[in-house]
Amino acid sequence: MSESARPRSSDRVGVRDVARVAGVSTQTVSRVLNEHPGIRDETRRRVIEAMAALDYRVNNAARALGTRRTRTIGILASDANMYGPAIGILALEAAARAAGRWITAAYADAGDEASVVHAARHLSAQDVDGIVVVAPHARTLAALGSARVGVPVVALHGPDAAELQRDAAIRAIDHLVDAGHVHIAHLAGPEEWLEAQARADGFHAALGAHGLVAAGVWGGDWGAASGMAAAAGIADAIRARSEVTAVFAGNDQMALGLIAGLVDAGLSVPGDVSVVGVDDNPDAAFYRPPLTTVRLDVAAEAARCIAEVLAEPQSAASIVVAAPELVVRKSTRRL
Repeated sequence: MSESARPRSSDRVGVRDVARVAGVSTQTVSRVLNEHPGIRDETRRRVIEAMAALDYRVNNAARALGTRRTRTIGILASDANMYGPAIGILALEAAARAAGRWITAAYADAGDEASVVHAARHLSAQDVDGIVVVAPHARTLAALGSARVGVPVVALHGPDAAELQRDAAIRAIDHLVDAGHVHIAHLAGPEEWLEAQARADGFHAALGAHGLVAAGVWGGDWGAASGMAAAAGIADAIRARSEVTAVFAGNDQMALGLIAGLVDAGLSVPGDVSVVGVDDNPDAAFYRPPLTTVRLDVAAEAARCIAEVLAEPQSAASIVVAAPELVVRKSTRRL
Protein backbone atom coordinates (compact mmCIF):
# COMPACT_ATOMS: atom_id res chain seq x y z
CA MET A 1 0.00 0.00 0.00
CA SER A 2 1.38 3.46 -0.86
CA GLU A 3 1.92 6.03 1.87
CA SER A 4 -0.73 8.25 0.27
CA ALA A 5 -3.31 5.47 0.57
CA ARG A 6 -2.61 4.82 4.22
CA PRO A 7 -4.46 7.06 6.73
CA ARG A 8 -2.34 9.01 9.19
CA SER A 9 -1.70 7.19 12.47
CA SER A 10 -3.80 9.77 14.27
CA ASP A 11 -6.82 9.09 12.05
CA ARG A 12 -9.41 6.42 12.74
CA VAL A 13 -9.71 4.08 9.79
CA GLY A 14 -13.23 4.08 8.39
CA VAL A 15 -15.34 2.29 5.81
CA ARG A 16 -14.40 4.85 3.13
CA ASP A 17 -10.70 4.07 3.63
CA VAL A 18 -11.35 0.35 3.25
CA ALA A 19 -13.49 0.94 0.14
CA ARG A 20 -10.78 3.10 -1.47
CA VAL A 21 -7.99 0.54 -0.89
CA ALA A 22 -10.16 -2.41 -1.98
CA GLY A 23 -11.44 -0.56 -5.04
CA VAL A 24 -15.11 -1.05 -4.15
CA SER A 25 -18.01 1.05 -2.94
CA THR A 26 -18.69 1.76 0.74
CA GLN A 27 -21.95 -0.16 0.32
CA THR A 28 -19.97 -3.24 -0.73
CA VAL A 29 -17.75 -2.94 2.36
CA SER A 30 -20.86 -2.72 4.54
CA ARG A 31 -22.30 -5.81 2.90
CA VAL A 32 -19.09 -7.75 3.58
CA LEU A 33 -19.11 -6.61 7.21
CA ASN A 34 -22.72 -7.70 7.58
CA GLU A 35 -22.08 -11.06 5.88
CA HIS A 36 -24.42 -10.39 2.98
CA PRO A 37 -24.73 -13.60 0.91
CA GLY A 38 -24.66 -11.81 -2.46
CA ILE A 39 -20.98 -10.83 -2.40
CA ARG A 40 -18.54 -12.57 -4.76
CA ASP A 41 -15.68 -14.44 -3.10
CA GLU A 42 -13.05 -12.35 -4.89
CA THR A 43 -14.67 -9.10 -3.79
CA ARG A 44 -14.98 -10.36 -0.22
CA ARG A 45 -11.30 -11.34 -0.24
CA ARG A 46 -10.19 -7.87 -1.42
CA VAL A 47 -12.24 -6.15 1.25
CA ILE A 48 -10.92 -8.43 4.02
CA GLU A 49 -7.33 -7.91 2.83
CA ALA A 50 -7.85 -4.14 2.82
CA MET A 51 -9.27 -4.24 6.37
CA ALA A 52 -6.24 -6.25 7.52
CA ALA A 53 -3.77 -3.90 5.80
CA LEU A 54 -5.43 -0.84 7.33
CA ASP A 55 -5.94 -2.49 10.74
CA TYR A 56 -9.63 -1.62 10.41
CA ARG A 57 -11.57 -2.03 13.66
CA VAL A 58 -15.25 -2.89 13.43
CA ASN A 59 -17.47 -0.50 15.38
CA ASN A 60 -20.05 -2.89 16.81
CA ALA A 61 -22.13 -0.12 18.33
CA ALA A 62 -22.48 1.63 14.97
CA ARG A 63 -23.26 -1.63 13.22
CA ALA A 64 -25.97 -2.45 15.74
CA LEU A 65 -27.78 0.80 14.91
CA GLY A 66 -28.33 -0.41 11.35
CA THR A 67 -28.53 -4.17 11.74
CA ARG A 68 -29.64 -4.81 15.34
CA ARG A 69 -26.73 -7.28 15.45
CA THR A 70 -23.73 -6.55 17.68
CA ARG A 71 -21.74 -9.69 16.79
CA THR A 72 -21.76 -10.34 20.52
CA ILE A 73 -23.05 -13.47 22.24
CA GLY A 74 -24.29 -13.37 25.81
CA ILE A 75 -23.10 -15.94 28.35
CA LEU A 76 -25.41 -16.47 31.33
CA ALA A 77 -23.39 -18.37 33.91
CA SER A 78 -23.56 -19.54 37.49
CA ASP A 79 -20.98 -21.11 39.79
CA ALA A 80 -18.17 -19.94 37.52
CA ASN A 81 -15.65 -20.60 40.29
CA MET A 82 -16.02 -24.34 39.63
CA TYR A 83 -13.99 -26.15 36.99
CA GLY A 84 -16.91 -27.28 34.82
CA PRO A 85 -18.56 -23.86 34.31
CA ALA A 86 -15.18 -22.09 34.10
CA ILE A 87 -13.85 -24.34 31.36
CA GLY A 88 -17.19 -24.07 29.57
CA ILE A 89 -16.96 -20.26 29.49
CA LEU A 90 -13.38 -20.43 28.15
CA ALA A 91 -14.43 -22.88 25.44
CA LEU A 92 -17.38 -20.68 24.44
CA GLU A 93 -15.15 -17.61 24.22
CA ALA A 94 -12.75 -19.45 21.91
CA ALA A 95 -15.60 -20.78 19.76
CA ALA A 96 -17.23 -17.35 19.54
CA ARG A 97 -13.93 -15.75 18.52
CA ALA A 98 -13.47 -18.38 15.81
CA ALA A 99 -16.92 -17.42 14.51
CA GLY A 100 -15.98 -13.73 14.46
CA ARG A 101 -17.97 -12.90 17.59
CA TRP A 102 -17.26 -11.62 21.07
CA ILE A 103 -18.86 -12.61 24.33
CA THR A 104 -20.32 -10.66 27.20
CA ALA A 105 -21.17 -12.41 30.45
CA ALA A 106 -23.78 -11.98 33.15
CA TYR A 107 -23.74 -14.07 36.31
CA ALA A 108 -26.78 -15.30 38.19
CA ASP A 109 -27.79 -17.54 41.06
CA ALA A 110 -29.11 -20.45 39.02
CA GLY A 111 -31.42 -21.49 41.84
CA ASP A 112 -33.10 -18.06 41.92
CA GLU A 113 -35.50 -17.53 39.01
CA ALA A 114 -35.60 -13.76 39.50
CA SER A 115 -31.80 -13.58 39.33
CA VAL A 116 -31.76 -15.65 36.13
CA VAL A 117 -34.43 -13.54 34.44
CA HIS A 118 -32.71 -10.30 35.46
CA ALA A 119 -29.38 -11.49 34.03
CA ALA A 120 -31.01 -12.65 30.79
CA ARG A 121 -32.82 -9.36 30.30
CA HIS A 122 -29.58 -7.48 31.01
CA LEU A 123 -27.90 -9.40 28.18
CA SER A 124 -30.88 -8.94 25.86
CA ALA A 125 -30.79 -5.18 26.46
CA GLN A 126 -27.26 -5.19 25.02
CA ASP A 127 -28.64 -6.50 21.70
CA VAL A 128 -26.70 -9.75 21.90
CA ASP A 129 -27.26 -12.13 19.01
CA GLY A 130 -28.17 -14.96 21.40
CA ILE A 131 -27.52 -16.37 24.86
CA VAL A 132 -25.66 -19.51 25.94
CA VAL A 133 -26.48 -20.80 29.42
CA VAL A 134 -23.53 -22.40 31.23
CA ALA A 135 -24.10 -25.13 33.84
CA PRO A 136 -27.88 -24.81 33.84
CA HIS A 137 -30.29 -25.99 36.47
CA ALA A 138 -33.56 -27.40 35.21
CA ARG A 139 -35.26 -24.32 36.72
CA THR A 140 -32.89 -21.99 34.85
CA LEU A 141 -34.17 -23.07 31.46
CA ALA A 142 -37.78 -22.95 32.62
CA ALA A 143 -37.27 -19.39 33.88
CA LEU A 144 -35.66 -18.32 30.61
CA GLY A 145 -38.51 -19.86 28.64
CA SER A 146 -41.02 -17.69 30.49
CA ALA A 147 -38.82 -14.56 30.37
CA ARG A 148 -39.22 -14.12 26.59
CA VAL A 149 -35.84 -12.47 26.10
CA GLY A 150 -36.34 -12.25 22.34
CA VAL A 151 -33.10 -13.97 21.24
CA PRO A 152 -32.13 -17.63 20.78
CA VAL A 153 -31.16 -19.41 24.02
CA VAL A 154 -28.97 -22.54 24.03
CA ALA A 155 -27.66 -24.50 27.03
CA LEU A 156 -24.13 -25.87 27.28
CA HIS A 157 -24.46 -29.39 28.75
CA GLY A 158 -28.22 -28.91 28.53
CA PRO A 159 -30.98 -31.38 27.60
CA ASP A 160 -29.61 -31.90 24.07
CA ALA A 161 -26.24 -32.99 25.49
CA ALA A 162 -27.68 -35.30 28.15
CA GLU A 163 -26.72 -38.43 26.21
CA LEU A 164 -23.04 -37.46 26.33
CA GLN A 165 -23.27 -36.98 30.09
CA ARG A 166 -24.98 -40.36 30.48
CA ASP A 167 -22.32 -41.96 28.31
CA ALA A 168 -19.57 -40.53 30.54
CA ALA A 169 -21.10 -42.30 33.54
CA ILE A 170 -21.61 -45.52 31.59
CA ARG A 171 -17.94 -45.61 30.59
CA ALA A 172 -16.90 -45.14 34.21
CA ILE A 173 -19.15 -47.96 35.43
CA ASP A 174 -18.15 -50.31 32.62
CA HIS A 175 -14.51 -49.76 33.59
CA LEU A 176 -15.21 -50.61 37.24
CA VAL A 177 -17.29 -53.69 36.40
CA ASP A 178 -14.60 -54.90 33.98
CA ALA A 179 -12.17 -54.57 36.90
CA GLY A 180 -14.33 -56.94 38.97
CA HIS A 181 -16.34 -54.47 41.06
CA VAL A 182 -19.98 -55.24 41.84
CA HIS A 183 -20.46 -52.99 44.90
CA ILE A 184 -20.34 -49.55 43.30
CA ALA A 185 -21.60 -46.35 44.93
CA HIS A 186 -22.27 -42.91 43.48
CA LEU A 187 -21.21 -39.52 44.84
CA ALA A 188 -23.69 -37.38 42.90
CA GLY A 189 -23.73 -33.72 42.00
CA PRO A 190 -26.62 -31.49 43.09
CA GLU A 191 -29.82 -33.06 41.84
CA GLU A 192 -31.26 -29.85 40.33
CA TRP A 193 -28.37 -29.65 37.83
CA LEU A 194 -29.02 -31.21 34.43
CA GLU A 195 -25.48 -32.58 34.27
CA ALA A 196 -25.86 -34.29 37.63
CA GLN A 197 -29.20 -35.79 36.60
CA ALA A 198 -27.78 -37.17 33.35
CA ARG A 199 -24.70 -38.63 35.03
CA ALA A 200 -26.83 -40.24 37.73
CA ASP A 201 -29.12 -41.69 35.04
CA GLY A 202 -26.10 -43.14 33.28
CA PHE A 203 -24.79 -44.60 36.54
CA HIS A 204 -28.01 -46.49 37.27
CA ALA A 205 -28.52 -47.52 33.63
CA ALA A 206 -25.01 -48.98 33.42
CA LEU A 207 -25.43 -50.91 36.66
CA GLY A 208 -28.76 -52.25 35.45
CA ALA A 209 -27.20 -53.41 32.19
CA HIS A 210 -24.75 -55.49 34.25
CA GLY A 211 -27.49 -56.85 36.53
CA LEU A 212 -26.31 -54.73 39.47
CA VAL A 213 -27.84 -52.12 41.79
CA ALA A 214 -26.22 -49.14 43.48
CA ALA A 215 -24.27 -49.89 46.64
CA GLY A 216 -25.27 -46.44 47.87
CA VAL A 217 -25.78 -42.87 46.71
CA TRP A 218 -24.36 -39.83 48.49
CA GLY A 219 -25.03 -36.22 47.50
CA GLY A 220 -22.51 -33.45 46.89
CA ASP A 221 -22.45 -29.92 45.49
CA TRP A 222 -19.61 -30.34 42.90
CA GLY A 223 -17.03 -28.97 45.36
CA ALA A 224 -14.16 -30.87 46.99
CA ALA A 225 -15.47 -30.04 50.46
CA SER A 226 -18.70 -31.95 49.78
CA GLY A 227 -16.65 -34.96 48.69
CA MET A 228 -14.74 -34.88 51.94
CA ALA A 229 -18.00 -34.51 53.88
CA ALA A 230 -19.37 -37.65 52.22
CA ALA A 231 -16.22 -39.64 52.98
CA ALA A 232 -17.22 -40.59 56.54
CA GLY A 233 -20.43 -42.33 55.45
CA ILE A 234 -18.70 -43.99 52.50
CA ALA A 235 -15.86 -45.17 54.77
CA ASP A 236 -18.39 -46.83 57.08
CA ALA A 237 -19.94 -48.62 54.09
CA ILE A 238 -16.51 -49.78 52.92
CA ARG A 239 -15.74 -51.26 56.33
CA ALA A 240 -19.15 -52.95 56.56
CA ARG A 241 -18.26 -56.25 54.93
CA SER A 242 -17.06 -54.49 51.76
CA GLU A 243 -20.50 -53.10 50.95
CA VAL A 244 -18.69 -50.54 48.75
CA THR A 245 -15.56 -51.37 46.76
CA ALA A 246 -15.74 -48.52 44.22
CA VAL A 247 -17.21 -45.03 43.94
CA PHE A 248 -18.19 -43.11 40.83
CA ALA A 249 -17.90 -39.40 41.68
CA GLY A 250 -19.93 -36.97 39.59
CA ASN A 251 -16.91 -34.78 38.93
CA ASP A 252 -13.19 -34.64 39.66
CA GLN A 253 -13.41 -32.01 42.39
CA MET A 254 -15.73 -34.14 44.51
CA ALA A 255 -13.46 -37.12 43.83
CA LEU A 256 -10.51 -35.11 45.16
CA GLY A 257 -12.30 -34.33 48.43
CA LEU A 258 -13.53 -37.91 48.73
CA ILE A 259 -10.04 -39.36 48.35
CA ALA A 260 -8.68 -36.95 50.96
CA GLY A 261 -11.48 -37.84 53.39
CA LEU A 262 -11.00 -41.57 52.89
CA VAL A 263 -7.27 -41.31 53.50
CA ASP A 264 -7.96 -39.28 56.66
CA ALA A 265 -10.27 -42.14 57.73
CA GLY A 266 -7.37 -44.57 57.40
CA LEU A 267 -8.41 -46.12 54.09
CA SER A 268 -6.36 -46.63 50.95
CA VAL A 269 -7.30 -45.57 47.41
CA PRO A 270 -7.31 -47.83 45.46
CA GLY A 271 -6.32 -50.49 47.99
CA ASP A 272 -9.61 -50.39 49.89
CA VAL A 273 -11.78 -48.61 47.34
CA SER A 274 -11.46 -47.49 43.71
CA VAL A 275 -12.55 -43.96 42.71
CA VAL A 276 -13.49 -42.60 39.27
CA GLY A 277 -14.35 -38.97 38.41
CA VAL A 278 -15.58 -36.99 35.40
CA ASP A 279 -14.04 -34.00 33.58
CA ASP A 280 -10.29 -34.78 33.53
CA ASN A 281 -9.48 -31.38 34.93
CA PRO A 282 -5.84 -30.23 34.54
CA ASP A 283 -4.96 -31.30 38.10
CA ALA A 284 -6.46 -34.80 37.92
CA ALA A 285 -3.16 -36.40 36.91
CA PHE A 286 -1.52 -34.88 40.00
CA TYR A 287 -3.99 -36.12 42.61
CA ARG A 288 -2.62 -38.70 45.01
CA PRO A 289 -3.26 -41.19 43.59
CA PRO A 290 -3.62 -39.83 40.05
CA LEU A 291 -7.32 -39.92 39.25
CA THR A 292 -9.01 -42.24 36.79
CA THR A 293 -11.64 -40.08 35.10
CA VAL A 294 -13.73 -39.50 31.98
CA ARG A 295 -12.79 -36.68 29.61
CA LEU A 296 -15.51 -34.69 27.80
CA ASP A 297 -15.15 -32.82 24.51
CA VAL A 298 -16.17 -29.41 25.86
CA ALA A 299 -14.51 -27.46 23.02
CA ALA A 300 -16.59 -29.13 20.30
CA GLU A 301 -19.78 -28.85 22.32
CA ALA A 302 -19.11 -25.13 22.82
CA ALA A 303 -18.57 -24.67 19.08
CA ARG A 304 -21.87 -26.42 18.40
CA CYS A 305 -23.66 -24.17 20.91
CA ILE A 306 -22.27 -21.06 19.21
CA ALA A 307 -23.45 -22.30 15.80
CA GLU A 308 -26.90 -23.08 17.20
CA VAL A 309 -27.31 -19.73 18.91
CA LEU A 310 -26.35 -18.01 15.64
CA ALA A 311 -29.07 -20.03 13.86
CA GLU A 312 -26.57 -21.90 11.68
CA PRO A 313 -28.04 -25.43 11.73
CA GLN A 314 -25.78 -26.75 8.97
CA SER A 315 -22.65 -25.58 10.79
CA ALA A 316 -23.92 -27.06 14.05
CA ALA A 317 -24.66 -30.40 12.39
CA SER A 318 -21.16 -30.55 10.90
CA ILE A 319 -19.45 -30.28 14.30
CA VAL A 320 -18.66 -33.72 15.69
CA VAL A 321 -18.50 -33.91 19.49
CA ALA A 322 -16.19 -36.75 20.44
CA ALA A 323 -17.53 -39.50 22.67
CA PRO A 324 -16.47 -39.31 26.33
CA GLU A 325 -13.00 -40.81 26.78
CA LEU A 326 -12.00 -42.96 29.75
CA VAL A 327 -8.59 -41.92 31.14
CA VAL A 328 -7.24 -44.71 33.35
CA ARG A 329 -4.80 -43.71 36.07
CA LYS A 330 -4.00 -45.13 39.50
CA SER A 331 -7.14 -44.48 41.57
CA THR A 332 -8.75 -47.72 40.37
CA ARG A 333 -7.57 -51.34 40.55
CA ARG A 334 -8.73 -54.81 39.64
CA LEU A 335 -10.22 -56.97 42.39
